Amino acid sequence: MADILLLDAMGVLYQAGDDVADLLVPFVRQHGRAGLPEAAVERAYTEASLGRMASSAFWERVGVHPDLEDDYLAGHRLIEGTPAALAALRKRFDRFACLSNDVSSWSLKLRRRFELEQWIDAWFISGDMGLRKPSAEIYLRTIAELGVAPQDITFVDDRPRNLDAARLLGLGTVLLDVQGTAPASAHRRIRSLTDLL
Repeated sequence: MADILLLDAMGVLYQAGDDVADLLVPFVRQHGRAGLPEAAVERAYTEASLGRMASSAFWERVGVHPDLEDDYLAGHRLIEGTPAALAALRKRFDRFACLSNDVSSWSLKLRRRFELEQWIDAWFISGDMGLRKPSAEIYLRTIAELGVAPQDITFVDDRPRNLDAARLLGLGTVLLDVQGTAPASAHRRIRSLTDLL
């Protein structure tokens, strides 16, 4: 196995694989501009997740009072067994890192709420980097900052297109398919993180 386990956040650590559609859009419709099209929420979120807009500005754009941010984040849940899985995987990997498309401040609040910083050593968040998966540049910067060869990284994501881009750069790739419903792909498939053992 590789030295570094690089994990996506949404759909790998947290239950909501598509947090925009599953959590954010319903929250905006309940607490903000009810008639705002999903595509408009998605566009605003993408800007915020690239670090081009503060989270407070995002909430204002979608008509939600910024003070409700923590209420939105409270809707996130870890995938059951995540802390135990990370503890077990310490036997197989030297380091853990996370590479996620997310708003910087949201990522920070969530990982502290769930005490993930005790397990995950480095966080590569699109809102901090100004890049989003599956751009090649976000992977190249992550590899450089980790200071290892691509083949020394095992990258786990729940979206094949993110894994496709990583595989082209030499990373080992694993598709986390909790429900077992993802279409066939070239990536090793697991149903839970403990399957990496």
